[in-house]
Amino acid sequence: MNRINFRLLIGGALVLLGVLMLLQRFNIFSSAIDIFWGVVFLAGGIYFLYRFALDRRGEWWALIPGFALLGIGISAVLPGGWSGLSFLGFLGMSFLAIYLSDRQRWWAIIPAGVLITLGITALLTTMYGARETGGFFFLGLGLTFLLVAILASMQWAYIPGVILLLMGVALGYAPTEGALNYVWPAALILIGLVLIFRFTQPK
Repeated sequence: MNRINFRLLIGGALVLLGVLMLLQRFNIFSSAIDIFWGVVFLAGGIYFLYRFALDRRGEWWALIPGFALLGIGISAVLPGGWSGLSFLGFLGMSFLAIYLSDRQRWWAIIPAGVLITLGITALLTTMYGARETGGFFFLGLGLTFLLVAILASMQWAYIPGVILLLMGVALGYAPTEGALNYVWPAALILIGLVLIFRFTQPK
């Protein structure tokens, strides 16, 4: 029965793909193929997230392909400028979910911060024409290590966190154009609030 259902599923998908290809060929539905593959990748992502939901302790790794496939599926139907943020952002969220599912996996905060920062950097470059994004990248890395220090109580992480923040501020000190005029002040305010919150908490 499972084999029959599987064959029906594949057969139905092939028929749907063929119909969508014809619609796109005749200019009836220009983005038909993109939507088809988007749905396929979204289904794959949902499958892996379902596996994680069944066994959160043993199947935590399924969060990575699950969120990655969701990001690919969403990027397939989004404008090109958002595709980088969609894929890298969702991949970063997978590591964030790994940490939230088990706080002992503090290491997952680092790839989460790096990937989300890369996704935002890609968006600033492609959508807003920002050229000097190196400073923002270092700010994101610095904030990531500060989160490791605060959330995981890893005191050593303050050292690379502060160094990376200083590098980010140094690289972004020169006047920039477009969205970065607002990103820099907002990032500095956020970092300052995080530090203030950390040191005002009871020991």
